[in-house]
Amino acid sequence: MSAQSNDTMRPAVAGLILAGGRARRMGGEDKGLIALAGRPMVEHVLERFGPQVDEVLINANRNSEHYGRYGHRVVADVVGDYSGPLAGMLTAMLTVDQPWLAVVPCDSPLLPRDLVERLFQSIQAESADIAVAHDGNRLQPVIALLKCSLLPDLRAFVDQGGRKIDSWYAQHRMVTTDLSDHPEAFVNVNTPDDRLELEQRVMAGSSAR
Repeated sequence: MSAQSNDTMRPAVAGLILAGGRARRMGGEDKGLIALAGRPMVEHVLERFGPQVDEVLINANRNSEHYGRYGHRVVADVVGDYSGPLAGMLTAMLTVDQPWLAVVPCDSPLLPRDLVERLFQSIQAESADIAVAHDGNRLQPVIALLKCSLLPDLRAFVDQGGRKIDSWYAQHRMVTTDLSDHPEAFVNVNTPDDRLELEQRVMAGSSAR
């Protein structure tokens, strides 16, 4: 990621895969480890997201040994358990050295391969601190790029009991990144039926290569 792209030198970016939720709608099953087209879902995310960043962290509050097999640092929430995506972001910012943090969920295996580049372009265009993906209809707040210098403010927000990601974003210079040309990126898995539908998409995409 620190290499040149489109003649623009981008700063270093750490990547965070959020896998720390309870997944109640999936019966509590760890969504990142759900099999999709023969592989755990997190592997599909790593395949697309990993090459776009300088370092990958996986935020997981359980099954850390399994996630650790992928060779990346696994970090559990530093505040509470299952406290939501902001807790995962806070944990990552406390861990990494890079000035930027890109965040994606573990259950979006069809992310664009130029996601981080597009988020960064939005940041540059508006001199923003946060870029959040937009699917053409609504924000997708757990697909984002953030300045790690926001750490003190995020820590204060979380320490005061803040958990709503939209509320925290609204306190900062935020820009949206239009990804409506990649609707498949926002098809995630919340129910068993979602998994079956997404598996068909993944397999169709693989056969089309």
